[in-house]
Amino acid sequence: MKFTAAQIAFFLNGIVEGDEKIEVSSLSKIEEGSPGTISFLANPKYTKYLYNTHASIVLVKKDFLPEVPVSATLIRVDNPYESLAKLLKMVEQPYQHKLGVDKLASIDESATIGKDVYVGSFSFVGRNARIGKNVKIFPQVYVDDGVEIGEGTVLYAGVKIFRNCIIGANCIIHGNTVIGSDGFGFVQPTGTNYNKIPQVGNVLIEDDVEIGSNCSIDRATMGSTILRRGVKMDNLIQIAHNVEIGENSIIVSQVGISGSTKIGKNCVIGGQVGIAGHLQIADGVKIGAQSGINRSFTQEGEAIQGTPAIRIRDFQRSSVIFKKLPQIQQDIIQLQKDIHNNNNSAD
Repeated sequence: MKFTAAQIAFFLNGIVEGDEKIEVSSLSKIEEGSPGTISFLANPKYTKYLYNTHASIVLVKKDFLPEVPVSATLIRVDNPYESLAKLLKMVEQPYQHKLGVDKLASIDESATIGKDVYVGSFSFVGRNARIGKNVKIFPQVYVDDGVEIGEGTVLYAGVKIFRNCIIGANCIIHGNTVIGSDGFGFVQPTGTNYNKIPQVGNVLIEDDVEIGSNCSIDRATMGSTILRRGVKMDNLIQIAHNVEIGENSIIVSQVGISGSTKIGKNCVIGGQVGIAGHLQIADGVKIGAQSGINRSFTQEGEAIQGTPAIRIRDFQRSSVIFKKLPQIQQDIIQLQKDIHNNNNSAD
């Protein structure tokens, strides 16, 4: 489908500078722009590409002042990145607009299915499951007995949701993520092998949560593992039993959070962070990538980094010393030699 610059500007509440009738049918990165595509300029580092891009239309900020003439048609908007997101949603809509139950899907007769639901081939919906209206269940999704899924939620191919877990409205769960697998619970009686502790709780995910692909969120031993409203998770993340993640917190790829830890709201957890169990992380805490958290942080808004994690300013000061350690070692060795030589000379 093609759109003119004028149509796009109307949709984005923008201002056209150039040919209002020029048409585009796809999007491109500004450094790889080609005729018939629309791109955007949000990061000043990419400004140099604007002057030789072959994209037909480029979104720029309303106050942007080009240094030389630009051949592309510009659409001036308040925020190019947000405007791009609106366009991407528009492009994605036809893919999301699927209805009906595929003949190869299996839905238990006791399950409740809302209006305008899509269930793809080889998907399974178990006993007494409740699926809200406008839910999209793509192929090969497993929805176990007693699961509840709120309206407008999307489950991409290969997602597994085990018994009695609850997913809120307008959530997005990407491919091959597992929700409600057993928590890692074992007890070792004296002198015997480990015995498994039954995990009888569930996972509760509130509204507007997005979870990346290949994540694992364990059911609680008792009660619930909880992701509060607005949580956003990247790919390849492990959330252990009875963990609670506060509203609007962001978790980047390859993070592991151990059992019963409580993360506050509006936190940001960088990639490859490991967090020990039974800890408290206050609201608004920011954790730098590859940090190891072995104690609670109760000061709101604190920024921390390192293993074990410390305040980020202390970590930055320490990192300067880390770089100098080889030279400091050489200096100490030389000082020891000088002291030894001076003592011998004195004798």
